[in-house]
Amino acid sequence: MERLNVSAQTTFHIQNPIEYLLPATPSLNDPSSMVNPAQASVPVRRTRQIRRHMNPGKRQALIGAGTLYTRLKSSTEPQVPTVNSTMPGTTYTQLPLTLPSYPRGSHLITSDITSQLSTPLKDVRVGLLHLFLQHTSCAMSLNENWDSDVRKDMSDSLDKIVVEDKAGKGIYRHDAEGSDDMPAHIKSSLIGASVSIPITDGKLALGTWQGIWFLEFRDGKHRRKVLATIQGERA
Repeated sequence: MERLNVSAQTTFHIQNPIEYLLPATPSLNDPSSMVNPAQASVPVRRTRQIRRHMNPGKRQALIGAGTLYTRLKSSTEPQVPTVNSTMPGTTYTQLPLTLPSYPRGSHLITSDITSQLSTPLKDVRVGLLHLFLQHTSCAMSLNENWDSDVRKDMSDSLDKIVVEDKAGKGIYRHDAEGSDDMPAHIKSSLIGASVSIPITDGKLALGTWQGIWFLEFRDGKHRRKVLATIQGERA
């Protein structure tokens, strides 16, 4: 393919009205020698004046060069790689956990989680722990880890926000499993079923007053399952 030589101050116009500024001696065989449109700084009015006084043949050649630049640029842009467990330096570990049977209320479970994950966590230099609760009538959250009154106030507040139909007035359609059933589903959606926590040098990078909460919204005790996924770079 022939090389197209133009002045460094020559511009061409293409596609409504994006201006491409060609550097001195661009090559059609080397798309990188042509400047990206975002780098063009010549005003539109100035470029129109240049095109108006330009030789028609050269003007058409420049338009063709711009079209070719656009095509070559789109074909040579790097593709975003897909991250998976085989990437060098990154490992994934996934473990099913079972929580103790907790009564209805808000509970601090940081130690329950870290005790079950101490071995896979210890070698992670930097990473992320994702905890996914596999149920629809309870929730997980990150919150106060010191004053237990915060957990009591949280449970009381949620009960006021989402009331139970203990009088059987037909507030909810879904009531086959008791008056606490549908409110539990609503609270689960409000709080959420998962949390993500950074890992730094084998430890959870929680804030000073942060802890992992488990919120049980049903009256009866249940054995709840959590799926833990650890992603990170190992030491």
